[in-house]
Amino acid sequence: MFTSRQLARAVLTASAVLVSSVAFAPPKLVSSSPADKAEVAAPAKIELKFSENLVTQFSGANLVMVSMPGMADHGPMKVASKVSGGDDGKTMVITPAQPLAPGGYRVDWRAVSTVLHESTSARQRISRDLPSASV
Repeated sequence: MFTSRQLARAVLTASAVLVSSVAFAPPKLVSSSPADKAEVAAPAKIELKFSENLVTQFSGANLVMVSMPGMADHGPMKVASKVSGGDDGKTMVITPAQPLAPGGYRVDWRAVSTVLHESTSARQRISRDLPSASV
């Protein structure tokens, strides 16, 4: 049988574990522009918004071209881009060095939060629309 002191201690310990697991969760991707799997004109930048403030020196992304019209055997090719932090501390901005050519692209990102340096990573896909044919 538990004494009231043991019961109180068990409840406090369980509460602390639950609160710490929520407070120290790794950053989660909240939104992106363009959205995942979107087919868009060449974006000037790609923005990833996270649930936590990011440590910019440990967070980053690679922009990778994964498909090109007319080239069935096109292997993944890294695209030159600059990665920076947004003004709000929760946004990662990927800016291609050149306008994106038509094709499929993937963003491989890693996000490290300021809360205990928790990290997460994933992939995001976008497609650059083909230019409209002139008549």
